[in-house]
Amino acid sequence: MSRLQVVSGKGGTGKTTVAAALALALATEGKRALLVEVEGRQGIAQLFETEALPYEERKIAVAPGGGEVYALAIDAELALLDYLQMFYKLGGAGRALKKLGAIDFATTVAPGVRDVLLTGKACEAVRRKDKRGRFAYDYVVMDAPPTGRITRFLNVNDEVAGLAKIGPIHNQAQAVMRVLKSPETAVHLVTLLEEMPVQETADGIAELRAAGLPVGRLIVNMVRPAVLDGTDLEFAGAVPRTALAKALSSAGLGGARRGGLAERLVEPLLQQAEEYAERHVLEHEQRAVLQESGLPLHELPLLAEGMDLAGLYELAKELRQQGIS
Repeated sequence: MSRLQVVSGKGGTGKTTVAAALALALATEGKRALLVEVEGRQGIAQLFETEALPYEERKIAVAPGGGEVYALAIDAELALLDYLQMFYKLGGAGRALKKLGAIDFATTVAPGVRDVLLTGKACEAVRRKDKRGRFAYDYVVMDAPPTGRITRFLNVNDEVAGLAKIGPIHNQAQAVMRVLKSPETAVHLVTLLEEMPVQETADGIAELRAAGLPVGRLIVNMVRPAVLDGTDLEFAGAVPRTALAKALSSAGLGGARRGGLAERLVEPLLQQAEEYAERHVLEHEQRAVLQESGLPLHELPLLAEGMDLAGLYELAKELRQQGIS
């Protein structure tokens, strides 16, 4: 597995949930994973049922086997102050610039600066080593922007490097892109078995590949359990209404008399079967579209009880069982 795992997906597909479950799955058997948030939504804190994350790396969970998951909510303004201190030794002068509003201006107006800072901070965590020369984290998992913006977000360092031909900004951008375009990085896309998310996923794959960014895996989230297979659906569509009413009556659902409960249940049941058949066909078609990409495909179940911390561990276990560990 690549050490930098970038997770993107169309809004509403649950990419933050998948990123969190992935971090738990990777942090098994004593490993350390850093889960990074770059959009300022504090979604990670909500999932792990903890207080809002500060701009510092904080342990938020223990994975099966004794591994640890740390989390970091990257703040672009504070990241820029770090950058100014690292390359220009500004110290107090940098804080003065913040008070004057220059830092806010740079991170909201200057083209690409914000994304360079966000991706740069994550890549720094990937490269960081402790005093014994070991990597500080075995994996860094980034909850990245949605699919429609992911290529520009990750590739913005190339644009900045083109503008700044020399100096620290140029060197920083080049160092970040060396990580992002290397085997150290994998960009995973989260989708649902629905037309719009699948189409956006296909477009995202094409854009990432065109930009030379490494696409990793496709993760289908919130997959509903199969109730009927193809044979069952064919039978449900062909069974006579009278036969179905008799079967319901034999099962104890109302008497056989005309207009009884068994007869009244026929139409609603057949309607549900028809709706299920339509969804079954649609999901089969969308799964086939995803398989055409040639990328590894994983599926995570829709949790009937909703998403909570226990559900997050359940999804992590599912990912491990599917070979992500």
